[in-house]
Amino acid sequence: MRALTRTIVSVTAAVGIAAGGLAGAGAAFADSASATQSSVSAQPAVAAAVNNLGLTSAEAKELQTWLRTYWEYNDDIDGQLGTNSWKAMQRYLRGAGDYNDSIDGIVGPNTIKALQRVLKRSFGYTGAIDGIAGAGTKAAFKRFAVA
Repeated sequence: MRALTRTIVSVTAAVGIAAGGLAGAGAAFADSASATQSSVSAQPAVAAAVNNLGLTSAEAKELQTWLRTYWEYNDDIDGQLGTNSWKAMQRYLRGAGDYNDSIDGIVGPNTIKALQRVLKRSFGYTGAIDGIAGAGTKAAFKRFAVA
């Protein structure tokens, strides 16, 4: 019975290939995959526009209000920590003496390291100053945001 099944499958595959059905489908798939790849690679890479680092919208609004009052944040209080929120946060971190990189609003490793140093001093962060926003960093950042 197994031999018969194998024979039927082999013959069916051979007939399909000979008829061009599978070959045509393979070529059509390859063409559409190439087109998709070309259109995707033509798109520029962009950083995430919003990074709340674990804050809820309400917590982020509290932080934005504080940043507006003290660190020249001049955008909407919308609970979404975007580029302008992070620029203001970087100004705060520079003022605290923990950040010496560019004020670009990008939440990269240097911004996270500076934040971790502040959180370690006053907000119960006990982890490494490693530039990675893990669970400990996010928990201490929540305490910072609502303080």
